[in-house]
Amino acid sequence: MTKVPPSPSVTTGPVTFEPEFIAGLKELFEEKIVFNKLLGLKIIAVGPDRVTARIDMRNELIGHYAHNRIHGGVISAGLDAMGGLAVMAAIGARHMDEAPLQRLHRFVKLGTIDLRVDYLRPGIGEHFELRAEVMRLGSRVASTRMEFLGADGKLFSTGAGAYIVS
Repeated sequence: MTKVPPSPSVTTGPVTFEPEFIAGLKELFEEKIVFNKLLGLKIIAVGPDRVTARIDMRNELIGHYAHNRIHGGVISAGLDAMGGLAVMAAIGARHMDEAPLQRLHRFVKLGTIDLRVDYLRPGIGEHFELRAEVMRLGSRVASTRMEFLGADGKLFSTGAGAYIVS
């Protein structure tokens, strides 16, 4: 897994993502998907089968005012977004023979088919880390596994998702 932003290219095992691809992926994920922007999702690392992002706690994300814990909907939406991001990276890695912009256009058909979230403990903290990995990337469906962690690395929630890719 490689940290973002890249310099001059992002290397992850046998796959090297171009700076143009990473920049386009960040713009798409953090800016163009407006709900991700509302959540405050920021990409930390991108690999061909695993991604990491962060959410900083804000008042707008509180689900229980007395305990200052993050809303369960933020957790589920964040995990869903991360599953999608992991699939984007895997698709990008699968089609390295194409230009970066052409690979970025492949994501227009991506959508969630199924999502399962297990809430393990209350999400309390100043920031959170989200991780996702692709378990299988098929020609029509991708399967992912996701984690929502506290700043200390404690696991708060897990997720599993299926995404349509064609």
